[in-house]
Amino acid sequence: MLLNVHHAGAPDGPPVLAVHGVTGHGLRFRPLFDACPQLRWISVDVRGHGRSRWAPPWNLERHVADALDVLDGLGIGRAAVVGHSFGGAIATHLARTAPDRVSRLVLIDPAIGLDPDDMLERAEEFRADQSWTSVAAARADRVATWPGVSGELVDAELADHLEERDGALRWRYSRASVVAAWSEMARPALVPPAGLPTLVLPATGADFVRDGWLDACRAALGDDLTVRPFDTGHMVYLERPAETAAELRAFLTTP
Repeated sequence: MLLNVHHAGAPDGPPVLAVHGVTGHGLRFRPLFDACPQLRWISVDVRGHGRSRWAPPWNLERHVADALDVLDGLGIGRAAVVGHSFGGAIATHLARTAPDRVSRLVLIDPAIGLDPDDMLERAEEFRADQSWTSVAAARADRVATWPGVSGELVDAELADHLEERDGALRWRYSRASVVAAWSEMARPALVPPAGLPTLVLPATGADFVRDGWLDACRAALGDDLTVRPFDTGHMVYLERPAETAAELRAFLTTP
């Protein structure tokens, strides 16, 4: 398979493909693995991140093809798909590209159809090198950017995602792929296909999920859409892992 895959949960449980956000990695979903062990978790490192291939292209079409390659390689015909942030954009495009492969869709504060000027600003910020000379310095920076996340999960992030590269400590992702991702998030917004049960968990403390996009989802999905806002920052499932897991269990295990 083209992507590095983390497996967790019940091998014979309902399959769930988990897709992380920009700068992330598949093991960030570990709190959900632990809280929902009855599910068969298939969590990928998106291209350009973690231990997957870093080579381009990094557009949504390539990310969708990579995800389908994972499902094909594991012999999985249909799976629920959980996507956070940019992973939510990938998950939505996957559902639109191959609706027969997606049984249910969970979008955790998805980053879809965002303002191009804002995305230019984000992309310019990520062109700059980001590195540290000590683990303590990297940890302090992560604590500052994840104010609502527990120290235990911050430490897990350091263990899973920080590496020594080019003479300094850096997160395990390609800056070029991240710049490309901000561009992809500025593409026109898509909504999930009609008839697909979809759960959206917007973060009220972030500015990614727009009211207009939710209205378009309601128009397309009707009763197949469930929206559960969370009073958190963007890292919803790390700030409120127990509550997020409860929503997923109810949505993904109900016939």
